[in-house]
Order: sequence, then structure tokens, then C-alpha cells
Amino acid sequence: MPIIKDTITTPDGACPVTLATPDGTGPWPGVVMYPDAGGARATFDDMAAQLADEGYAVLVPDIYYRDAGWKPFEMATVFSDQSERTRLFSMIQKVTPDIMAADAAVFFDYLQARPEVVGEKFGTTGYCMGGRTSLVVAGRVPDRVAAAMSFHGGGLASDDPGSPHLLADKIQAAVYVGGAEGDASFTPAQAETLDKALTAAGVEHTIETYAAGHGFAVPDNAPYDATAAQQHWEAMESFFGARLG
Repeated sequence: MPIIKDTITTPDGACPVTLATPDGTGPWPGVVMYPDAGGARATFDDMAAQLADEGYAVLVPDIYYRDAGWKPFEMATVFSDQSERTRLFSMIQKVTPDIMAADAAVFFDYLQARPEVVGEKFGTTGYCMGGRTSLVVAGRVPDRVAAAMSFHGGGLASDDPGSPHLLADKIQAAVYVGGAEGDASFTPAQAETLDKALTAAGVEHTIETYAAGHGFAVPDNAPYDATAAQQHWEAMESFFGARLG
């Protein structure tokens, strides 16, 4: 499974990326995989490779590249260590919807220019804050996204003016949301709000709640749940296969 480490030049600097592709010459549909709050790391290289094995060129960006040289987080303790939690949230707050959209346009241009990639529209998927990013990008760069997925994403239908549910009438992609059970960042009421917004906008969508806690799909997260993670891989295989394959 080829893994390429590269750097994409953006208006704000140099963004390190991982590109995972299947064996062979391709070309394959492209997918941007947005990491959770912990950022790009070895776990996401492995996850990109697993999705690539289904027949996709999968790009994982360093969403924190503007904080050049940032020290990786220890996911087992980051939320209990006050100084690390403060550092994490200060970095999260810098990744605004405007930045998500501007970066995504550059990522899509990069994929479109790669010989391993076919097509002018792409898939997006993401975890935790990356799940929110996936839907924000679908609403803010709608002509480049064919299928958008979110797993244990938070803030999908909040009071924040940047909430992705407010972009429903812009979204052209099919949308899949896999929420976590008992997740305060995406409650049943918020799921209903998102469903109503997407329905009113005529967006093809599926919203499911997994019988697992927030962080269930990412192996180095404490709430990782192997059964729910497998369910999420099967959902991606089916959803992307029908819309990108």
C-alpha cells in the first residue's frame, strides 16, 4: 500500500500531507480524510491506508500546519492534562470555517493534479472536529464534493453561526453522519435539527447513532470501539462506493 509524504503550498504556508493509494497504477477517486482534534498522526496514516485499500486515493492533511512544528498530543491524557487541553483548544479555535474552506480548495486542486486520482469531485470524511470540517467543506466548496461523511462529529447543528447545518441549502453532496451515543457535542435534538435542515434543502442524507461513545472509530482514542469502528468502515465502503466508485 503506497504511502506518500508530501507538502502542499497554500496561501498561508506549507501543509504536510499523507497520500495513501491502493497498489497499482490507478487512477482512483480522491477522498480527503480530516483527522480528529489530535491532528494528523500515525493512526490516521493507518486509517488512510485502510480506506485506500477499498480503491481510493486518500489525503490526510495536517490541519494545524499554521502552528508549524507543533508538538503531537498524547490522546490518552490530552483531555485530563489541563495545560495540554488548553494548548489543544487554542489550536482548534484557529481552524475556522473560512480556513477549512480555503484549505479544502487547495487540497482538491492537489488531488485533481495527481496522476493517481480521477475526477473533479471528491469525497470527504472526518472524525470529531474533522467530521464537522467535512460537512463545512461540503457546504462552502459544494462544487468539489460528491459525498461527505462525518463520524462522531460535534457542532453539526449548533447555535454557532459557522454551524454546517446552516449551509444545507448550499450542499450538493450526499451526506452521511454517524453520531456517537450520549455525545453532548451532537445530541438527539441536534441530529433532528440537522435532519430537518438537510431534508428542507433536498440533500440526500443518512444520520445514524452508533452504540458507542465519542471517539469510537479512531484506534488511539480511549473510547475506541472495535465493533462500531468496523461498522463505520462498512458504512464508508458502501457510501463512497455508491457515489465515488
